[in-house]
Amino acid sequence: MAAVTRDIWNKTWKGHSVAVIGFGISNRPLTRLLRQAGADVLVLDGKTLEQLGPSAREMEAAGVRFAPYDADGELPDGIDTLFRTPGVKPGDLLIRRAVAKGVRLTSEMELFLSLTPAYTIGITGSDGKTTTTTLTGLILEQAAARTGARVYVGGNIGTPLLERVFEMTEKDFVVLELSSFQLMTMTQSPRRCAITNISPNHLNWHQSMEEYVRAKCNILLHPDASLFVTNACNPYTSEIAKNTDLPLIYFSAYRRDRQSMVPPFKGEAGALYLRDGIIYYHDGKTEREILRREDLLLPGQHNVENFMTAVGLCMGLAEKEDWEKVAKTFPGVEHRLEFVCNRAGVDYFNSSIDSSPSRTEAALKALNRRPIVLCGGQDKHVPFDSLALALDRQASAVVLTGQARGLIQEALVRAGAKVPVYVESEFDAAVRLAASLAKPGDTVLLSPACTSFDVFSNFEERGRHFKDLVRSLQ
Repeated sequence: MAAVTRDIWNKTWKGHSVAVIGFGISNRPLTRLLRQAGADVLVLDGKTLEQLGPSAREMEAAGVRFAPYDADGELPDGIDTLFRTPGVKPGDLLIRRAVAKGVRLTSEMELFLSLTPAYTIGITGSDGKTTTTTLTGLILEQAAARTGARVYVGGNIGTPLLERVFEMTEKDFVVLELSSFQLMTMTQSPRRCAITNISPNHLNWHQSMEEYVRAKCNILLHPDASLFVTNACNPYTSEIAKNTDLPLIYFSAYRRDRQSMVPPFKGEAGALYLRDGIIYYHDGKTEREILRREDLLLPGQHNVENFMTAVGLCMGLAEKEDWEKVAKTFPGVEHRLEFVCNRAGVDYFNSSIDSSPSRTEAALKALNRRPIVLCGGQDKHVPFDSLALALDRQASAVVLTGQARGLIQEALVRAGAKVPVYVESEFDAAVRLAASLAKPGDTVLLSPACTSFDVFSNFEERGRHFKDLVRSLQ
């Protein structure tokens, strides 16, 4: 694909009448670019202009119109394109009415994928997306140092990439973390796609587990997709792999050879696996060593699989020396089993990213010790029964907080858990309670198993606040 220029962009959008739902981080540069091109832009948002702040007032001064978002309302006549923010459900009546009238429904990410000339790689999944995306970007950066290519990392993490599309070329790489919210209505696929795993998640937003799985599958259903990397042992992803005609690379940290992972009818698929402390890749013909497990700085089997996913996505684009250097030097992403400090002989870890029960279960396995676990937040309508068993087996004590504290406590009671359980509704007090329970040599782990939205704007804010509290302990 040829590079897009500002002139091409301006000619494409001049005179169009566009509605943008949501004035969040990714839609702000979109709004600015559309208006600069000469489009008539209407922004619909649940917040007032004052609440949206200076950037909204700046856009209003440039001619952008703002109005309240009414999910059951209707777009004004004359609008030809509607950009949906990921957090707004495509089933909202306003959106369905617009589509029925012939309005084109799209998104900032879909537009970006249609424009960028760079080689695109997309990662989705219930857990591990951010770490895998970061690892993939770092490995490609090592390879790009030899070729002069540039590597851009974005999507559901980092800064929006749309404004940078004008500088991208065909020799560059774009690595995207993609959420189910983003993928639901996408009609574009990245060139290489990965689904790390699928487990119940976001069921307070999606209508069903089936809808959630369909959204994840949408990453690989469109013509640009040319490689699918996925989990051999996850029941959802293995089923998806069976039903795709794309070239495949399976991975599993719980399998020792290709034969135990690749179905006979997928005879040309590659496989990444772990045997006797060594990660191997088998391309269907020969086996070769990728990395010694002890050289991977990241802890836990889940991070072995995140690393495998990144290597699979980079196969043929990078060399062994590239992923070896990243493996030996990358300590992890903030808020993911992040060591905070040692206070009075107690280790504190921040894993605020753990917004689902499966993430907390993985964190407990990776930590390889019995911590005092701080759990709770906003419920995502995901069962806590498996979490309760993990907490009883691997925690020395549990402190519950937030809106979901009662639900987790009920799951622990149903499981007949013997682990000591403490309940403190207010987050700061819960952190202090966990600290008071700890003795020298103990570990306190923030791993909420829930979203942060009952108290905080996002998991990053929750994690930073936890770190500030811990560092201020006397």
